[in-house]
This record gives sequence, C-alpha cells and structure tokens, in this order.
Amino acid sequence: MIMVSVGSVTVRVAGALREPRVSRWSVLVLLCFSLLLIAVDATVLHIAVPALTAALEPSSVQLLWIIDVYSLVVAPLLVTFGTLGDRYGRRPFVLGGYVVFGLASLAAAFAATPLALIVARAFLGVGGAMIMPATLSIIRQVFTDRRERAVALGVWSAVAAAGAAVGPLIGGVLVEHLWWGAVFLINVPLLLVALPFAVRILPASPRRADHPWDALSAALSTLGILSVAFGLKEAGSGHTLGRGPALVVLVAGAAMLAWFVLRQRRLAFPLLDIGLFGQRGFATGVGCVVLAVFALVGLELMLAQYLQLVLGLSPLEAAVRMLPLMVAAVAGGLAAAHVLGRIGLRATVGGGLALTALSLAPVLTWGTEQHPVMLIACFAGIGFGVEVALLAASDTIMASAPESRAGGAAAIEETAYELGAGLGIAVLGTITTIVYAPSLGTVPGVPSGLMTQARESLAAAAHVAGKAGGVTGDALLAAARAAFVTALHSTVVVSVALLALTALAVALLLPRHPAGDPGTETPAPERADA
Repeated sequence: MIMVSVGSVTVRVAGALREPRVSRWSVLVLLCFSLLLIAVDATVLHIAVPALTAALEPSSVQLLWIIDVYSLVVAPLLVTFGTLGDRYGRRPFVLGGYVVFGLASLAAAFAATPLALIVARAFLGVGGAMIMPATLSIIRQVFTDRRERAVALGVWSAVAAAGAAVGPLIGGVLVEHLWWGAVFLINVPLLLVALPFAVRILPASPRRADHPWDALSAALSTLGILSVAFGLKEAGSGHTLGRGPALVVLVAGAAMLAWFVLRQRRLAFPLLDIGLFGQRGFATGVGCVVLAVFALVGLELMLAQYLQLVLGLSPLEAAVRMLPLMVAAVAGGLAAAHVLGRIGLRATVGGGLALTALSLAPVLTWGTEQHPVMLIACFAGIGFGVEVALLAASDTIMASAPESRAGGAAAIEETAYELGAGLGIAVLGTITTIVYAPSLGTVPGVPSGLMTQARESLAAAAHVAGKAGGVTGDALLAAARAAFVTALHSTVVVSVALLALTALAVALLLPRHPAGDPGTETPAPERADA
C-alpha cells in the first residue's frame, strides 16, 4: 500500500525555473499520469494473489516478498533518489525511472518463478522511487505562482488517492478476464506513450552540487531494512535458513539501521534529518504514521484473500467489496482539515485510530459465512478512521518541524509511510503464516507432500484442493479456510492492540491543538494513498 506528504514540499526546492504558461499544465498532466501508475501498482497486486499463487506456487515467505518488496525498496530509496535529483537534476531520474519501471513491469508480467517475480518487483520499487520525489519537486519548480501551485498539488493529491482506490478494481478486472501478469503488463504500453512526451516537455532543473551524497548511508538504510524484513519472515517460517540464522540476519539488519542513525547525526548533509526526532510531537506523529499504515496495509492483503478464498468471491467481486475502504479513505482525507479544526489535534488523531480499532473488532466474529452489510460498515470505518488520523499526524509532523527543516521532515514522513506498508505486510503476514500452518493440521486422504504445500498459504491450499478434487479436495479447502480465519483473527488482535496503544500514546504525548494556532481550524497538509 504508497502515501506522500504534499503540503510540505513547497520548501524542498529552492530557485524555481519559470516555464511558459502553456506548458505548465501539460507537465502536471504528465506528472500525475506518472503518479497514477505508481499508485495503482501499489495496490493492484492484492487481488491477484490467489491467481498468482496457483500459477507460480510460491512458498509463504516468497509470497510475502512478492507483495511487499516493492514498498521495502521504495522506503529507503525515496530519500536517496530525492537527494540525487537535487544534486544532478530531476529530469534524468524521471526518464530513467520510466525505463526501469517499464522493463520491470514487462519482467514481472512474464515471470516464470517466484524469485523472478520478487526481483522484478524490487526493480519496480527502484523505478517508483526514481519517479516519485521528482514529481513533487518539478511541480514546485514549474508552478511558481502560489495559487496555481496549490491547485496543482491538490490535483496531484487527488490523482494519488484515486489511483489507490481503483487499483484493486483494475486488478480484479484484469485477473478475471486475462491473467495475473496483466496487472503488470498494462504499464508497458502506457509508459511507451508517456516516455516521448516526457523527453519533450519535462523541464531541466537546477543542480545543487554543493550538497554531497553519502553512498554508505544509502547502502546502510536499504540493506538494513531488507535484512530486518528477511529476518522477520524467515524467523517466522524457518524454511530457507532456519530460525537461528534468520535471527542473526535480523540482528545484523537492526545493527545496520543503528549505524545509519548514528552516521546521520555526524554528517553535515544527512540523507535523513534524524535530529527532528528530538521534537516530541514530531516523533509521535511519525510513530502514528508507521503504526497506522502498518496495521492497514497488512490487513488489506489478508482481507483481499479472505474475500476470494474464504467467501469464494471472484477477483472483481472482491475488488468491489473493498471499494468502500478506499472511498472512505478519500472522504476522510477531505474531511480531516475540518475535523481537526473542530475537535483539536489530539482528539482527531486519537479518535481516528480508535475508530479504526473499533471498526476492526467485528472481524473477530467473522467466519466462513457471508456478511455483506457488516463488511461494508467495517471497511468504511477503517478507511475513514485511518485517513483522518494520518492527515492529522501529517499536520503534527510538519508543525513540529522548523520551516528551515521542513524538507527533511517531509522526507522522513514519506519514508515512514512506505516503511509502515512494507513492515506491516512482513510482520502481519508472518503472524498469519505462523498461526495458519499448525491450525490446518492434517486432512484424511491428502498425502503428506500435498499437505506440506497446503500449509504454505490459503492460496496454496486452494490450489492443492483443486488438484485433489472431489470430497477430499472439499475437505482440505474447508479446513484451510477455517485455519486462515483463525490466523486472520490473530492479525486483527495484533492490529487492534497496536492501534489502541498508539491512540493512548497520542492522548499522552500530543498537544490538544496544532502548534502555532490553538483552537482554530488548521488545514492539514494534503495526503494521498498510493
């Protein structure tokens, strides 16, 4: 699941270049088109998981990597490519990102093995990270008039939210009528059309060669995050390395991240402005972002599988059932500024998190039966609550940072969103795997080899049940569905607990009103889900 701060980027770039008025809106259309591709790609794959599993037969750990390697690669590289774009110019990174994203989409569409798809998804993350920071910076560069820039940023934000909302729907249509690889292949012709236009109309940007780029910091952040995610997944399954070596990798990843933090404190031009965490409001806001996205994105993946593999919905039907979540998130984004002004910062963030936790609670009563009305109500509450809380947290983050350091605050916020998304799938997916496999047990008539395969995931069990057929296949699928529901309940308990603890921390640590304007309506920075 991508979410990026918009309101803060106006300070990230200094020295805007003036472009002819007739070309500004053409540039905006191109940049929004670029963002739309990235936003859709972040959510489109959730619906394709059952079909993908049937075709490639990945292990449970491989499946988690396929889903979240995109976010785990984007998170550290957003800042890396943002600083490289400032140093060497943004236009080459957008054009290079198009090429990388297109080639990676082509490779992902025709991947023949789980490993090939994981590598292709990782390169999709590289391409997305090359494009994303530059789109915001170029908007700031091209739209020098503040009113025009506000309109442009509003359009950019709306496109990002729309992309996240329609991603599952597009995925449902493509998977149902074509095949799972079509969710990636659709990017290729669109990028072939966009690339010549980008070469022609994207403006050159000023370079800041005086700001050095620290390659070691970039390597430490990227390898550290990937190592932590790998260690978490392997420690939960023990398939590839075993739990002992997996814990060693986990600790090594944590050590690299600790080294990264220490290094940022010593550098004159750090990749991330770690010193901002000394502000209590800033640190609390970032924690809210990470944990809220952590809970939401991990559950989105589990619920997409629940709709298809437990309730038996088609990919398109499942996508339609998930639309209330995305629509409510957009509504929450539009309402957040008003809510923030009426009830204050602490109540908005804490209330949004509490609403999300309460909306999740009924999931603990769900089994294998249909419950369409309750499902819509829960999804709507989750989407609205999370987005209101996130936008208010965004306001907290930016209000807590001095104007001179707003660019660094925005970079940390963007990274927090992607990190929350990647780790949410890694951790909640691992919990699902740990609970699901022993809950499945054995099914009479199913050979041990097939049972081992069925314990990898519910999607794998559905595939095995289809091969077995008859009464045996039906019994295996019923047992697998019950085991998955048990695992889903476990992830919901963890998510509700995290949300409740975060809401409590907000009540204790955040001020009642936004900094600088207590008791008045303070518009939160625009935020988008992608």
